Amino acid sequence: MSALRRLLCALLLITMCGGVFAADASAPTVGAPAATSATPAQARLVVANRTIYVFRTAMAGFTPDDRAEGARKRLDAVLARGGAQHAGIHPINEGTQVMLDGALLFLVTPADINALAGDTTDSVATESAEQLTKALAERREQASPRYLAIAVALCAVATLAYGLVLRGLSLLHRWVGKRSAQTLSRHLGRVKVKNVRVLDAEHYVRFMRHVVNLLIWALRLIATYLWLAFVLGKAPYTRSWGERLQDYLIDVITGVATSIVNALPGLVLVAVIAAIARLVMLTLGSVFQRVESGELQVGWLDQDTAVPTRRIANVVIWLFALAMAYPYLPGAQTAAFQGLSVLVGLMVSIGASSIVGQGASGLILMYARSLRKGEYVRIGEVEGTVVELGMFETRLRTGLGEEVTMPNAWVLSNTSKNYSRAFDGTGFVVDTKISLGYDTPWRQAHAMLELAARRTPDIAATPAPYVMQSALSDFYVEYKLVAYSNAEAPRQRAEVLNRLHQHILDVFNEYGVDITSPHFFQPQEGSHILPQSEWHRAPAAQPGAD
Repeated sequence: MSALRRLLCALLLITMCGGVFAADASAPTVGAPAATSATPAQARLVVANRTIYVFRTAMAGFTPDDRAEGARKRLDAVLARGGAQHAGIHPINEGTQVMLDGALLFLVTPADINALAGDTTDSVATESAEQLTKALAERREQASPRYLAIAVALCAVATLAYGLVLRGLSLLHRWVGKRSAQTLSRHLGRVKVKNVRVLDAEHYVRFMRHVVNLLIWALRLIATYLWLAFVLGKAPYTRSWGERLQDYLIDVITGVATSIVNALPGLVLVAVIAAIARLVMLTLGSVFQRVESGELQVGWLDQDTAVPTRRIANVVIWLFALAMAYPYLPGAQTAAFQGLSVLVGLMVSIGASSIVGQGASGLILMYARSLRKGEYVRIGEVEGTVVELGMFETRLRTGLGEEVTMPNAWVLSNTSKNYSRAFDGTGFVVDTKISLGYDTPWRQAHAMLELAARRTPDIAATPAPYVMQSALSDFYVEYKLVAYSNAEAPRQRAEVLNRLHQHILDVFNEYGVDITSPHFFQPQEGSHILPQSEWHRAPAAQPGAD
């Protein structure tokens, strides 16, 4: 309760100060000296801490200070007579007179008003008369012990209520903080993926604690503001300050409410545009989903291009919706909002140039259909199965425990070989090269390579494997075996090729043929020319044999 006592003491001090100023106000000189203003030539007429009128120009050789001093003297003379203290105005040719009990106090001239703001001498004089009426009423209240006692009692009740509100907010602060921490910890602990908790409750508890602190302090400041405006409004000398606080609060609330009401039509249009865009996106999404699943066939659109086309369509739809909704967003017409939009656009255009290039390359690869997921390809020096053809990168799995990631721009700039499209209905091409001396009949070499291919389980029987002499070098012949894997074979090409090489070694060992590439550095002894009788060594078949 010590804080409450200090508040009551401060309230009594304010009220007593008001009484002192009331005694000063009842002295022969009414009003305070001219207040300091931005323009030195201006002078103010102040009564009971209220500005009655501001003299801005000289008149008939009298400066604004002289006019304010004359108005104070005339006001003192009228108050000394003890009349009814009724303020009024009287228009004349030179301006509008402000009267008190029929006596002239001062003249509002056209040079003293702001005509550009729509002020007239009559309106300014009327406002001055109203302020004078309030000031004289407060002057009388300041001299009334009964009014001061009532004001002190009301302020004491307001202060007690203010203290209770602060105490209640403190209790609410502790209760809400504890309750929110318990609730968040309990509910976030239940968020699991495969029995693993994925959210750390302490981060959300800390964030909620900061939010609660901010709200409680905002409520405390509002309570303090209202209490201060009420207390200042009850003390006659400080009533003008209290009225300013109340007017400011009303202006803020009115401005916020007006802004919300003005923004509602635009927000409704934004919501309608977003709903239409969402509906169009869902409609197109259902069509693309059927194309992706193979249920629907649409000319240029197939299962491979359905996914990127759907993504592009969604981006275009939302960009179009954003362009349509942008003018209706709150604050969209302000210079700050527009400047921020330009800055973000500039940052994206400068920083995302490489990303845009990668994305464009990915789209070219998708729509050109040069690569598909699951195909075995060779890109540059890398061979493997395509496991992902994304917007920005392509990933290959080599079958040797490696996964190679390549930027799409690099993929597009290099020559690629697709081993999965050589023959319809098969998995991919399997080829290998060997070199043999000229003393090995080519028919025998063909037969042994084809036999090794037939022994490999994952080599397709149709189309049949075949062998070609790819080169006739100085010392040896290069043979290239070309075969096709089964479409159902789940093994990678590397494993199939490994088994093929094993069978080639076994077959050549069975028939006693060395897989060598001879090089002669001295004149060879004898001839390596084979007689026709040796052309069909086993396992080569004789012409006409079954």
